Amino acid sequence: MNMAQPAPVMGRRIYRRLRTLTGVKDPYRRAKTAQNRLALRLLPELRTALKKTADPLELAVKFAIAGNIIDMGASGDVSLAGVRRAIRHALTEPLDGNHDAFSRAVKKAGSILYLADNAGEIVFDRLLIEQLGPGRVTVAVRGAPVLNDALLSDARAAGLHRIVEVIDNGSDVAGTVLEEVSPRFKKTFMAADLVLAKGQGNFETLSEAPRPVYFLFKAKCPVIAARAGVPLGAQVLARSGAGKTIGKSGSVKKQRVGR
Repeated sequence: MNMAQPAPVMGRRIYRRLRTLTGVKDPYRRAKTAQNRLALRLLPELRTALKKTADPLELAVKFAIAGNIIDMGASGDVSLAGVRRAIRHALTEPLDGNHDAFSRAVKKAGSILYLADNAGEIVFDRLLIEQLGPGRVTVAVRGAPVLNDALLSDARAAGLHRIVEVIDNGSDVAGTVLEEVSPRFKKTFMAADLVLAKGQGNFETLSEAPRPVYFLFKAKCPVIAARAGVPLGAQVLARSGAGKTIGKSGSVKKQRVGR
């Protein structure tokens, strides 16, 4: 086992073994279905909140990050009460990042690639995608089951297939390892004017990507929080700098991500 690899790559060995031992292709399928239904229950009230706010893009970003609590690979509370708490937190806590710069980048982008993370969470992602302008957005999900990460079926459950193009990345890592993704995904990743990546797994695997990436996630892990230079529990909107922001050892640099 190569300990220099990101945790999602190492974790894949466990989930592949789990599938082999159980004979079940997607051991988390039932949980993911429940999480999608839970998030869909909350969708109407979140849409109402977006109609009332002065900055719907910023609130949609916060809702998308709040949805990142639906994570069976971390200590997130995936109950209805837990997700509601995350939403209330999103409404009151500031973003740890430069929203104005993000807003300008969104306005300039002709094409946007949105890397989804978990089931359930992908329903919250739809709110942000609607603010971004679905006509220029492509959504990417995992290529095979791993934890409760979103697949094509979850994107359909969220209704994304009706408003955007949805592709998979060809990989079963709970993140995005460019050496393992499909040629189609990699071409789309490199060609997009703007890439948004949801979740800690994408942050771990893409923070040194050969192009800038905006990361949206809840800092649920002390190691990831330290690596990003943010407090534990922060709502993070961070931009990488084409492979220059995060040290390979995971050490914290003096300059925060996205500053």
